[in-house]
Amino acid sequence: MMNEIKIFSPATVANVSCGFDVLGFCLDSVGDEMVIRKTDKKGIYLTKIENFDLPYEAKLNVAGVSALAMYETLDLDFGFEIEIYKNIKPGSGIGSSAASAVGSVFGMNELLGKPFNKTQLTEFAIKGEALASKCEHADNLAPALFGGFTLVKSVSPLKILEIPSPDDLYATIIHPQIEIKTSESRAVLPKEVALSDAIEQWANLGSLVHALHTNDYNLISDSLKDVIVEPHRSQLIPHFNDVKQAVLGAGALGAGISGSGPSIFSLSKGQETANNVKEAMQSIYLNSGIKFDIHVSKINTQGVQIID
Repeated sequence: MMNEIKIFSPATVANVSCGFDVLGFCLDSVGDEMVIRKTDKKGIYLTKIENFDLPYEAKLNVAGVSALAMYETLDLDFGFEIEIYKNIKPGSGIGSSAASAVGSVFGMNELLGKPFNKTQLTEFAIKGEALASKCEHADNLAPALFGGFTLVKSVSPLKILEIPSPDDLYATIIHPQIEIKTSESRAVLPKEVALSDAIEQWANLGSLVHALHTNDYNLISDSLKDVIVEPHRSQLIPHFNDVKQAVLGAGALGAGISGSGPSIFSLSKGQETANNVKEAMQSIYLNSGIKFDIHVSKINTQGVQIID
C-alpha cells in the first residue's frame, strides 16, 4: 500500500444560475495540487502551503478540518501530513475551499485502500467547507469528488445525483481579482422570495437538468436564468451586466455568477465559441483597472484524481 500520493483537486462552478446550493459542475483547467503522506506521528499535520497565506493548524484550515472529520472516525496508529499547492485563490468563487476539503479526504482514502465511498467522503469534506462558508453545503464539493455535473438532492441525509452533460459543452470563467467571501455574499440574499419567482426558478432548474440529459443546447440556454440570487449578488461584482451582455453577444448559451462570486461563468457549445466568449470577457475588463484571470475548460467528468 502507498505511503504518499499526489493529487489534482479541481475547481468547480456552483449554483449554475438556477441551482442555488444544489447544482454544480467540475472544471479541468484549474485546480489545486496536494500531497498527502502517512506519518508515524498520530494526527493531521499541514506541512506546506504555497501561494497563499493560510493557517497551518489543522482545525483552522479547511483541508485540515475535513481530514480531522475523517481521521476521528478511524482507529489508526499513524497520522497524515498534507501539502497544499494552492492554485485556486480563496474567495474566487470557483470552489477554492471545496478543492482543499475534497483533496485531503480523497488522498487519505486512497492511502487507506478506499474504505469510504464518494458520498461518505463528501460528508467529511462538508465539515471543512463549513469552516469557510459558515454553513454545510455540498454544491462545490460534489462535482469536485464525482466529476461532471452533480445535484445535491439533500444534505441530511446526504444524497448526490450525477447528471450527464453534452460532450461539446465548454465553460469560460473570468475571475476579477477582488475577494467576495461566501459568508458576506450570503448576507445580501433575501430571507423570503415571491412564490412566482420560486416557481420560475425551479422550472428553470428542472428544464436545465432535462437539457443536460438530452443534449439540448437550446434548452440549456433557455434554462440558465436566475431570478432569485443573481439580482442581489451581481451588485457586488463590477461590470457583471456588461460581461453577461457581451458573452451572450459572442454566442454563449448563458452566463451567471460562479458560486458566491466574483467569478462569472458562461457555458458554450464548442471550444471555438468558448474562446470567443473569453475575448468578449477580456474586452470588458481590460480597461477596468481590475486584474483578472480567465479559464476556458471542458467539463471535467472525472473530478479529483491522482497525478504523477
